[in-house]
Amino acid sequence: MQENKYKLLRKGLLMDAGGMITTFIPVVGPFLDILWAPYAAKKMSEMYKGQDGKIASVIVFIEEILPFTDFIPTFTLMWLYTFIFSTQKNPTPQTIEVEVNE
Repeated sequence: MQENKYKLLRKGLLMDAGGMITTFIPVVGPFLDILWAPYAAKKMSEMYKGQDGKIASVIVFIEEILPFTDFIPTFTLMWLYTFIFSTQKNPTPQTIEVEVNE
């Protein structure tokens, strides 16, 4: 799990860098975001499963398609949320009742 955790971080950093590159391409850069936004959303939903992944993919799509928001590291923020700040890491203990037949 630990290795997979950091593999996701590396992949997220690369995806964030890819999204930021279009900022530095004059004139053509904003039009590249039209192609990058759906790709980034698809990758986000593949990297993070479940409801959190779906919500994050919508957020990354909106962030990439809007002008002047490419500097936000959405993939890195999702990694931080998932592995550092999420309360799902430590689920509430559940009591299991056991019936003993004598």
